[in-house]
Amino acid sequence: MGYTKISKDIRKKILKMMYESQTAHLGSCLSCVELLTILYFKILKINPKHPLSENRDRFILSKGHGAAALYATLSQRGFFPEKILDTYCQDGGKLPGHSTINCVPGVEVSTGSLGHGLPMGVGMAVAAKNDGKDYRIFVLMSDGECEEGSVWEAAMFAAHHKLDNLIGIIDYNKLQAFGRTNEIMALEPLKEKWSAFGWQVKEVNGHNFSEIEKSLSKIPFRKGKPSLLIAHTIKGKGVSFMEDKLEWHYKNLTEADYKLVLKKLS
Repeated sequence: MGYTKISKDIRKKILKMMYESQTAHLGSCLSCVELLTILYFKILKINPKHPLSENRDRFILSKGHGAAALYATLSQRGFFPEKILDTYCQDGGKLPGHSTINCVPGVEVSTGSLGHGLPMGVGMAVAAKNDGKDYRIFVLMSDGECEEGSVWEAAMFAAHHKLDNLIGIIDYNKLQAFGRTNEIMALEPLKEKWSAFGWQVKEVNGHNFSEIEKSLSKIPFRKGKPSLLIAHTIKGKGVSFMEDKLEWHYKNLTEADYKLVLKKLS
């Protein structure tokens, strides 16, 4: 199965989950689908049959509000049956609205309060180094999340301790809860900031499979440095009337919207 088919299936799962639960953060989920597709179907050293294997790579969804995208991807990869997705944000269901450890196999940590994922990833990277293990830690962050001071404290720590088993990825869709990132809190020059903090940085089109795969196939980007991939993405990617629209951070799908989306993705 090719990456395009996989990503389309993941998007359909996300849309079904969020329509049936009438929950928010749809645009944030759709912007990172290609990144998750390459990670879970090419890059990560994982085995769905042994989700707690000691030497597995660890993935942290620091932008925990995008949990539906992670759940859909884990299901697509075979970590748990697809029918469990029907419990997303339902009373008594297994899948909370923010990614939560132990809810299903494959979710490594609980996230949602922005700025926590990278510090946790740093801790895992230190542990791997201390234990002489060669597994890697990947942390997917939102762009608005980079306004958090804890992100930059973790960034300094990672560079100081030469954590080249740590890979940060920024889903740079340039929209956050209440506006464009450059209006809320300017991030640019983003690449130069991370470089100045001691990271080796690459930039890609976050919806281009080949660019993402090529960049993440050689890790670390530079020995002795943590790696950062800035992925330029579009909020709501894959659904034309949602793309780059702020309202789809919180807006729910109507029945008419959902039927239209399914037709477009068929």
